Amino acid sequence: MSSLFDPIRIGDMALANRIVMAPLTRNRASPGQVPNALMADYYAQRADPATGAGLIVSEASQISQQGRGYVDTPGIHTDEQVQGWRLVTNAVHARGGRIVLQMWHVGRVSHFSLQPGGGAPVSSSTRVAQSRSLTASGPQPCSPPRALATDEMPGIVEDYRLAARRAMDAGFDGVEVHGANGYLLEQFLRDTVNDRTDGYGGSLANRARLLLDVVRAVATEVGGGRTGLRLSPALAQAEAGPESQVQALYAHVIDQLVPLRLAYLHMIEGMTGGARDTVAFDYAALRRAFTAAPGSAWMVNNGYTRQMALDTVASGAADLVAFGKPFIANPDLGRRLRENAPLNTPDSSRFYTPGAAGYTDYPALDETAKAA
Repeated sequence: MSSLFDPIRIGDMALANRIVMAPLTRNRASPGQVPNALMADYYAQRADPATGAGLIVSEASQISQQGRGYVDTPGIHTDEQVQGWRLVTNAVHARGGRIVLQMWHVGRVSHFSLQPGGGAPVSSSTRVAQSRSLTASGPQPCSPPRALATDEMPGIVEDYRLAARRAMDAGFDGVEVHGANGYLLEQFLRDTVNDRTDGYGGSLANRARLLLDVVRAVATEVGGGRTGLRLSPALAQAEAGPESQVQALYAHVIDQLVPLRLAYLHMIEGMTGGARDTVAFDYAALRRAFTAAPGSAWMVNNGYTRQMALDTVASGAADLVAFGKPFIANPDLGRRLRENAPLNTPDSSRFYTPGAAGYTDYPALDETAKAA
């Protein structure tokens, strides 16, 4: 029977424990979307596998300027960004940690002021996202998107491939393709958003085509054993309800992924930060299919408590558990989970604000004890 605190090998990566730091947008990048020394400190605080995460998944990082939807988020499409990320990976590795880069294209969840030449965001369709983009002027309603042309698809795939190569050049241990949370790849997956009539719309195989082309290209570039994928089948959005063939769609995706022998699948159960039972969905069936590939691990995420995580790993229902908000306020979350120690409470008012406050100033357990 496995424990949350046991080591595990996923693909080509050996991890000291099964506690994962989930990707967390924090908006601390420097001008030019460049990672910096403050970000390196933040990740290093959480990297020691004796006290923190066995694996860190970086905050989502845009693969191109077109893929950007929020100010002060980092990218992975320029040489300066690669150099900035090296500060982070070097700091993490100095603590004995492992880190993968989450690669991101927001699609329609953007604003014209963030797009190349002030153009329209792109998506599978012209349907406007009923959410907000964070701009230099503050939160703004998302701009109307344009539908990508069929002949633009290879360029999107190439942007992901190049981003994966740059991530490895920056010293990451692997990459995670962001196929969840209502961003570009999920905009193609869902028939509630995708109304195309070409080879990327209509049937579930067509709607899954872009996601699968991206993952295949990335796995070919850096190796399946250093590639992960994040999915959110049960995510519900105000203007885009559940996929009509949700179980069949994701079963098809998993079947196509198995031959790639990916390092892991990162599955969001329900709504990120919200309800876990928004859609009836058989996660276990997908887990059995995906983990049939040797070395492929099943990672779960969304509101896991310590006891839920312990029970889930011990039962074999998952190989790893990703924690989001608890890692914001607890750089030594791994130790606190092991010792069943109290957790610091995150300051939500500083989730996306500049500077160290609410970012690198949360006390570790030893510091809390001394203060008392």
